[in-house]
Amino acid sequence: MPVQEKRNTFTSGGKTIAVDTFQTSKAGQQPSVLMLHGADGLSYNNQYREGARGVAASGYQVHLVHYLDRTGERRASFATIFQNFKPWMDTVEDALTFATTYPGADANRIGIIGISLGAALGLAVSSTDRRVKTLVNYFGPLPQGAIATTPRLPPTLVLHGSADPIVPVANAYAVEALLRQQNVPHEVKVYPGQGHGFRGAAEKDAMHRALAFLRRYLTGADTAPLPIGG
Repeated sequence: MPVQEKRNTFTSGGKTIAVDTFQTSKAGQQPSVLMLHGADGLSYNNQYREGARGVAASGYQVHLVHYLDRTGERRASFATIFQNFKPWMDTVEDALTFATTYPGADANRIGIIGISLGAALGLAVSSTDRRVKTLVNYFGPLPQGAIATTPRLPPTLVLHGSADPIVPVANAYAVEALLRQQNVPHEVKVYPGQGHGFRGAAEKDAMHRALAFLRRYLTGADTAPLPIGG
């Protein structure tokens, strides 16, 4: 089915937040996915929208959240990223409310796909918000100090490049250690030689793994159990 795109808005912290919603015309309730972009924002990289369309084509409502609207930025400033992290978290929380009340949404099946900074936000929010049933972490840092003191993360897929110069692969192993500690179902895939962003076969494999993980833990279409650690 063709994917339809619609610009929506919601309010967070007194600011208007744009969100691009992608979905097919499939009848009935659909599981929802928040897609959280990286620090480069949505003005410079069309891959986020392409990814959102790809996920939506598999039967999900996908909400690409312009969370930088909360701080009035087109791309995240590394000078203020730590002071802005909590307002962005609050905006993601409000985006979850938006997604769960969106027409045609299944409020009990919502996941997050986070990329880089967006993955860090996804980790932080899903450590406290039980509405998040599944998390896909594309080369995100472990947000030290933002994870709940008694976290319970949802089933999580970690995708990272071994040669990432911006978010070192050690972050993937740190997230893995936390997931193991919590005995949370998870998978970790490290792509040899890939940097901050995937290319070629690694990009296709990552999308395949992300969709398979969503099917398993968000739609229940694949119920064969995974071992802890994938």
